[in-house]
Amino acid sequence: MPLKILFISAEVAPFAKVGGLADVAGSLPKALRALGHDVRVVMPAYPKIEAQGRAGQIHFREGGMIVPTGGGGIPAGIFEGVLPGSDVPIYFVAQNHLFDRPNIYGYNDDAHRFAFFSRAAFELANVLGWRPDVLHAHDWHTAPAVLWLATAGQTDDRYRGIPSVFTIHNLAHQGLTSWDVLNYLAVITHSLWNEPYGTVNFMARGIYHATLINTVSPTYGREIMTWEGGAGLHDLLRHRHNDVHGILNGMDYDVWNPQTDKNLARPFDADHLADRIENKRALQQKLGLPQRDEVPLLGMVTRLDGQKGIDITGHVLHLLLNGGAGEAQFVVIGSGAPHYEDMLRHLASYHRNKMRTILAYAPDLAPLVYGGSDMFLMPSLFEPCGLGQMIAMRYGSVPVVRATGGLADTVRDGVTGFVFDDFSAEAFWNAIRGAMYIYNVDQESWRAIQTNGMTTDFSWRNSALGYQQLYERAIAKMEGW
Repeated sequence: MPLKILFISAEVAPFAKVGGLADVAGSLPKALRALGHDVRVVMPAYPKIEAQGRAGQIHFREGGMIVPTGGGGIPAGIFEGVLPGSDVPIYFVAQNHLFDRPNIYGYNDDAHRFAFFSRAAFELANVLGWRPDVLHAHDWHTAPAVLWLATAGQTDDRYRGIPSVFTIHNLAHQGLTSWDVLNYLAVITHSLWNEPYGTVNFMARGIYHATLINTVSPTYGREIMTWEGGAGLHDLLRHRHNDVHGILNGMDYDVWNPQTDKNLARPFDADHLADRIENKRALQQKLGLPQRDEVPLLGMVTRLDGQKGIDITGHVLHLLLNGGAGEAQFVVIGSGAPHYEDMLRHLASYHRNKMRTILAYAPDLAPLVYGGSDMFLMPSLFEPCGLGQMIAMRYGSVPVVRATGGLADTVRDGVTGFVFDDFSAEAFWNAIRGAMYIYNVDQESWRAIQTNGMTTDFSWRNSALGYQQLYERAIAKMEGW
């Protein structure tokens, strides 16, 4: 039976992106639409989106809307378009005082900005004359929608009885703010024990008030119920353990396709792996590294923060580039914490004939790293799902990853990549040494690992079917089944 799904997110690719949340929000609705569901996506209208509206690339809806808040109604504009490559409608909530800013996040009033957006999503549905069967909210930015729907929303005939699914993409970011945000939402509720006096934790609120909760990989769903992985919310998640599910993210095969990717020097697939070497040569040439086919080229495309395992990477790279496992080259694309940038900059200056560091967001170069590197490194401290390892496998770069979260669910040691357990430089180095050994002495086995990775199905269809079941279960739970 087709469902009507109100899908809200603070970022949606390709319109606005900071991390993997945007990739999910830009891809999953299309997969759900392919299953026959009526999905409506809602996100804020950031400056670039408003510019698209002025250029006529997306449509401005006349009349706008008035969004109710505890302090009175606030006017908001509405832009509308479709997700590229689909007929999935996407609506953009425009409010100059809240969203007309250079960045998506990082402001003192973020909690109120996204509380407004969350409330506006329901008012938008009302303006459209469309009543969803289920709300699907993502991370703390949209948890105010879950909170409002479970409390004040149940007094409104337009929304009473609608269940919610709350997806946790990264538990570490929780949206802590002052208690007065509840007055702004016109919500009366009690405090949670996870909330210090006078504060609201929106991530905790999403977990507490949602009909069902899910994470973006099964292993991450188990990890967040532990003290080590629960970021202070493990007891709350354990309390709701029967309602917590793990659905592995997919990847958009239309976007990430080595047969059609225009950023590659030579397209290829699993049946034409010999063509892949042209991408390695092109990457070496572009970076100014010696063009040597036989020398393994290792790569990383990552945010430079503690989550991504950069703390255990510096010493390992020094060993690698000093020839500890044979000759090697290395390239990293990423930006983030200044001390990590300084470390990588220093290493690159020391190993200037073997290493290149691009301390920037480089979306045009990243596909060539995936398609030209021999190995792809992801030594994450924690990783809710991870997209890099899936892209790497699809592009024939063999991942070396730590067994955490989605990395543990997607990479099979010795079959599609190399996996280590302990979060330590020693364990990471031993995994790289094992991968280097196979690369250098057993090319037949190496080709088999590449082929296994390239032919593994990470498409969104399986994930979409999992979400369909989750929506149906949430509806049944709300109806008392």
